[in-house]
Amino acid sequence: MSLVVVGSVAYDSVKTPLGHRDDVLGGSGTFFSLAAAAFTKPHIVAVVGEDFRDEDRALLSDKGIGLDGLTTEAGKTFRWGGSYHDDMNGRDTLFTELNVFEHFAPKLSEANKKAGFLFLGNILPKLQASVLEQVESPRFVAMDTMNLWISTARDELVDVLSRVDALFINDEEAEQLTGKRTMVLAAREIQAMGPELVVIKRGEHGALVFNADDIFYAPAFPLEKVVDPTGAGDTFAGGFVGYLHATADLSPANVRRAAIIGALMASFCVEGYSVERLRHIDADTIRDRYEAFATLTRFDAPAL
Repeated sequence: MSLVVVGSVAYDSVKTPLGHRDDVLGGSGTFFSLAAAAFTKPHIVAVVGEDFRDEDRALLSDKGIGLDGLTTEAGKTFRWGGSYHDDMNGRDTLFTELNVFEHFAPKLSEANKKAGFLFLGNILPKLQASVLEQVESPRFVAMDTMNLWISTARDELVDVLSRVDALFINDEEAEQLTGKRTMVLAAREIQAMGPELVVIKRGEHGALVFNADDIFYAPAFPLEKVVDPTGAGDTFAGGFVGYLHATADLSPANVRRAAIIGALMASFCVEGYSVERLRHIDADTIRDRYEAFATLTRFDAPAL
């Protein structure tokens, strides 16, 4: 029962108040896979250009990520550039060069068609739908989306939503999709569209998890320094879904644990540029932060 992620692999150029990096490894599929690989073996379906570096391919392989779905096409790898505001919450896109990603048409291998868990990264809804048509009988399907698809491909997006088990979305996108300003009402409306599990990401304010009738709040882990927020949301999703896949447990209690795992993996991501921090974490590092997270959120609750 494999875990397959369909998304982007890219090279990012990022400016933050602390500095900048050019042509560093990025992309939704990359961040998701590296986070999930801390718990299980994900398989990535994506496209790169002829300029994709051998050392970046080796990093993904060394982390145990299946690369049978990573294809190379003539041309350049998808590139994105962004500059973050002083508070690290807002950013301006400086450039987007789709390159080989412009004509990406994901095709699953025979093995990947049998995926038990599937994550549809932030790609065109019609491409997400095409992947759903290729998988045979997945146990759990989750997806991500963005404001562009909500405004330009709403009908296709709503169709995909009706066919998945979970949606990862940020608070601004949830309001845009539903017209509801409170996240509880927005989540309930999204659940009515199809996914029983709705995860609303709120950046430095953590995430709200709506799992059928169960509501859970996962705070963001407090850090002394945030270096680069790029990929934090995809890393959160990767830790979340990767943990669910590793445990093969979709119970409400385990979904709550998965949310904490997602939050702590995202906390590692923002401590360095690109995947710098994710490439160096190990099981002991994750366990230490997990225990710190438990201590942070634990309190005695005597009757009032």
